[in-house]
Amino acid sequence: MTTTATAFDQVSKAYGDVRAVDGLSLTLYPGETVALLGPNGAGKSTTLDLLLGLKQPDSGTVRVFGTSPREAIVAGHVGAMLQSGGLMDEVTVGELVRLACDLHPRPYDVSDVLSRAGIAQIADRRVDKLSGGQAQRVRFALATAGDSGLIVLDEPTTGMDVTSRQAFWATMREQADQGRTVLFATHYLEEADAIADRVLVLHRGRLLADGTAAEIKAKAGARRISFDLAADGPIDEAALRELPFLTYLDVAGHTVRIQSSDADATVHALYGLGLYPRNLEVAGLGLEQAFVAITAAEEARRS
Repeated sequence: MTTTATAFDQVSKAYGDVRAVDGLSLTLYPGETVALLGPNGAGKSTTLDLLLGLKQPDSGTVRVFGTSPREAIVAGHVGAMLQSGGLMDEVTVGELVRLACDLHPRPYDVSDVLSRAGIAQIADRRVDKLSGGQAQRVRFALATAGDSGLIVLDEPTTGMDVTSRQAFWATMREQADQGRTVLFATHYLEEADAIADRVLVLHRGRLLADGTAAEIKAKAGARRISFDLAADGPIDEAALRELPFLTYLDVAGHTVRIQSSDADATVHALYGLGLYPRNLEVAGLGLEQAFVAITAAEEARRS
């Protein structure tokens, strides 16, 4: 196989007047763990559908290990765990996982797949009797039933408890350490921050940001400022809103939280108002705040 796991080259896909994917170009490499982020309607699901050959692009090309998505899947190079994917009823977990292993060109041992997914103890349970978290782990088992170079996960930990989520991501890290590419879409931004080597931010079908979580935070350009004000009267929110470089303001009681694109200038102006903040803290944005700031800035640019 090639040294490129996945390559999108100027890929577009529209539904009527809506461009779900708009000139998307990106490359994924073996051994990467990549988080795909974006607000609802950003094009994440369509991007995954194009990657898996479930939809065809209107223009541009998608290549998976140097070949078409469908050819790569037939060859067993791709394992997928889709949130919308249904499971067969009236069969047991063990029977379903065995079928997936039998169909894979390079299958793993069934017992190993069950154990890795944490479902060995429910192998005899019927699939239609599973909880939401158990069903997610079964989908994970089906996606990793054989030796695939690319694992695609759509909201993989939805419905899982904290312990199951931690075990799941430990397994995914092992997969990446063995040279596999792991691409996952998630609404749990703390997972992307903690797990991903690389973060992709989609917005209206375009790639808005691409880098490590730290680089995405830096791209947002803003910092968080929090402080308390003396409780000798109501806080003048109107005055605070006039602070320079302010991008966000929240006042809760006598605690003030601000986001600023130039924290030094904002704090300097704060003292210039004759205010004396206590417990002053200045910190970088978390990935969630950075994500919101980047997409909000793009919306403002388009409006």
